[in-house]
Amino acid sequence: MKRVVFILGVLEDDDVDWLIEVGQRQELQPGQVLIREGEPCEHIYLILDGGLEVSVAALNAQPIAHLATGEVVGEMSFVDSQPPSATVSALEPSIVMSISCAQLRHKLQQDIWFASRFYRALAILLSSRLRSTVKHLQGEHWRPVASLNDAGLDEMNDMLSIGGIRFDWMLKRLRDVNSNPWEELEVDATD
Repeated sequence: MKRVVFILGVLEDDDVDWLIEVGQRQELQPGQVLIREGEPCEHIYLILDGGLEVSVAALNAQPIAHLATGEVVGEMSFVDSQPPSATVSALEPSIVMSISCAQLRHKLQQDIWFASRFYRALAILLSSRLRSTVKHLQGEHWRPVASLNDAGLDEMNDMLSIGGIRFDWMLKRLRDVNSNPWEELEVDATD
């Protein structure tokens, strides 16, 4: 499941417009480092196409996770202002949308409603990752609906559905020559 749908499912259309407006397209080649463990991270990234891997120095830089289209990276350092705890690099030719933490912080300070939606979305995303990690350590695959009551299940399904629609819409907008010069972006968002 694309983790970005957690964020886009909580945000509104105007919020997504703002992300597209301030986001910068960045192409990565295999092996290229996007985030380096222990070094300041000044951006949050949305993976629009391709695949990245996560590694940590304490494990001799062995990959500990693979990330694909729709994942979000750099959000932990944004939240706690600590250097990244892992290195993220491209496994294959990849395209990310880079959002400046400085611009994002400014927007959060200026727009309290955006801030409320954004931080709620990050909380849901980080909670999902923690639950997934715990289940992985238990040898299971986490499903976001496993422990929800009917009301929580309906809300989660609605959020995921809206988030998926917004992610597809965002990719379409990024491909549209009239709204943004990212026309060469070719992504299959149906994963």
